[in-house]
Amino acid sequence: MITMQNTSFRIRLCRNVWQRLALMLPLLLAGLCLFQACSNDDTSYADKRKRERRQVQNFLKKGAKVIDPESGSVLLDVPGNIKVISEEQFYKQDSTTNVANNEYVLFAGSGVYMQILRKGQPGKIAQGASAPVVCRYFEFNLATDSLQSTNNVLANEDRPDVMTVTNSYGIYSGLFNSGVMKSLYGAAVPSGWLFPLPFIGLGRQTTPTSEIAKVRLIVPSTEGHERSKGSVRPCFYEITYQFGR
Repeated sequence: MITMQNTSFRIRLCRNVWQRLALMLPLLLAGLCLFQACSNDDTSYADKRKRERRQVQNFLKKGAKVIDPESGSVLLDVPGNIKVISEEQFYKQDSTTNVANNEYVLFAGSGVYMQILRKGQPGKIAQGASAPVVCRYFEFNLATDSLQSTNNVLANEDRPDVMTVTNSYGIYSGLFNSGVMKSLYGAAVPSGWLFPLPFIGLGRQTTPTSEIAKVRLIVPSTEGHERSKGSVRPCFYEITYQFGR
C-alpha cells in the first residue's frame, strides 16, 4: 500500500537526485572539454614536431640560397645534399667536419646539426669563467624557407650581437647584452648557439690572414629561442664567434 507520506518522500528524493545531477553536469562537461583540449594540444604539438622533422630533412636535401633583392648579391648560400656524420665519427676526425664533403655532425640527443667552416683562433672560456662573445649571423627559417633575421647586412653593420657566456665546467649558458637577436627574441641565448663553443677557438682576428671561428647550425625548436619553441619551427644559422673586447 502506497501512502501519501511515502509518495512525498520519493518525490523529494527524485528532486534531490536531479538537483545534484544538475549541479554536477556543468562540472563534468567542463572536465570533458578540458580533457579534449589537452588531448588536442598534445596531438597538435606531436604533429608540429613531425612537420618540423620533415622540414629539417628537406633542408638537408635542398639547402638554401638567399639573394639580396636590391643589390643582387648572394647573402647566404648553403649547399644541399648534406652528409650527416655521427658524433663518434666527428670525434674520430679530431672534432672537425669535412667542408669539401659538406659534412654536418648530428648531436643526436638534441637534434642539432653543426658544420665547422673555420675553427677560429686560439682562445677558450676557462672553466668557471664568463666572457663576452661577439657574433655575426644569418637566421634562415626552415618552415617559411626565408631569411628571418641577420646582423650581417649594411643596415645592421653597427649592431653585432654581444653575449656574455659562462662555462660552468663544460656546461655553457649565455645572455645577450645587445644586438638584433636580443631586440627580436629577448636576452636568453638559444642553447643551439652554444653547441659549437667546446670545438672552436674564440680568439680575435689579429692579422689580415687570420680568420675567426665560423659555423653552420640547424637548430630544432627545442634548442632555439622562445619564438621558435612556441611556433615549433626549426632554423638554420651561419654564425661567426670571437671574444669581445
